[in-house]
Amino acid sequence: MKKLDAKLNAKLDGAASGVYLITVTPFTESGALDLSSTDRMVDFCLDAGVSGLTVLGIMGEASKLTAEESRLFVRQVLARVAGRVPVVVGASAPGFAPMRELTDSVMAMGASGVMVAPPASVRTDEQIVAYFEMVHETLGKEVPWVLQDHPVATGVQMSTAVVLRILKNSPTCVMLKHEDCPGLAKLSAIRAASERGDLPRVSILTGNGGGLFLPEELTRGADGAMTGFAYPEMMVEVCRAHGAGKLETAHDIFDAYLPLARYEQQAGIGLAVRKYILAERGVIASATLRKPGPKLSAADVADIARLTRRQNRRLAEIA
Repeated sequence: MKKLDAKLNAKLDGAASGVYLITVTPFTESGALDLSSTDRMVDFCLDAGVSGLTVLGIMGEASKLTAEESRLFVRQVLARVAGRVPVVVGASAPGFAPMRELTDSVMAMGASGVMVAPPASVRTDEQIVAYFEMVHETLGKEVPWVLQDHPVATGVQMSTAVVLRILKNSPTCVMLKHEDCPGLAKLSAIRAASERGDLPRVSILTGNGGGLFLPEELTRGADGAMTGFAYPEMMVEVCRAHGAGKLETAHDIFDAYLPLARYEQQAGIGLAVRKYILAERGVIASATLRKPGPKLSAADVADIARLTRRQNRRLAEIA
């Protein structure tokens, strides 16, 4: 493998905090990877103050990429990041062979860790625990990984007890991407177990749709967010204000962005909304989604314009 000029990112650990933005994957109008937009997107995220990036997630259209495109995209992101922030790569796969192949490849490029979600085929507690024991064996002792708990997308419901068993069984699982909803009690219980010393400290980053519950999740013990939104500066500013003890400020900032964040989380068209806004902000050249994918209507575009105007007005009021 050709050596990258960029320095390698430090490996992920349980102290990770802040905003690890789930990125989109930019495409040209024809559906090809847009690497120029990829570079602009990385610069935009870093300028917004994110603590890390997560690529090849569900909202990154990972399932629509070929194996070679996945590696090419990760390589481009890592080269542009140049070691400035950690980069986590989604490595969920139908089988362990492709999971291991992608993991070995991206870790050699300089990724900081990988993220794995359970497949829809595991249902019982014992099946889930056994699956992640095999994940631990597959990834090996040197690869830090993130447990993605996202039942809406996977159809797999992991109880608090199951999550704790997985974390105890795999010391290389250093982060929980918490996306269960309602999940505040679950978040509190896992953080309490970590603080009691029942398991090594793990980072808990929340992923509920664009940070829709971010202030409350931070209060419950989350270390930050790992999700996507066309305005990542919202999550960065909320985390900073909350960390400084300015809880009312954190909520005021959050409230200003909430209507658009909520709109972006609509099932089916949410990613189309996000890409449209990113294109309007000049981050990516095209809002294209790979097929199959929805297209926004004129009414959708009008909604976004109105919500954006209201957001800007509210931000000016609280500045």
